[in-house]
Amino acid sequence: MSNELGTLATALYVGIDDLLRVRPDLRPWRPVIGFTPRVTDAELVTLSVMQALLGFTSEARWLRYAHRHLRHLFR
Repeated sequence: MSNELGTLATALYVGIDDLLRVRPDLRPWRPVIGFTPRVTDAELVTLSVMQALLGFTSEARWLRYAHRHLRHLFR
């Protein structure tokens, strides 16, 4: 993975996480009782934006790429 891609992912995550903290109305509603998601809303949006920016149209190819190159950035 290139250093620029890691920087992009970090910058996107920080910006999206800050936005979701300031605007909690943008978060999806979740019931109080239930399981805790493994991925945060900010992580999910970051991965979706990166998929679009990098031009992946195949979900399977994106998941393989993200698993191989971005795994260390996300849980």
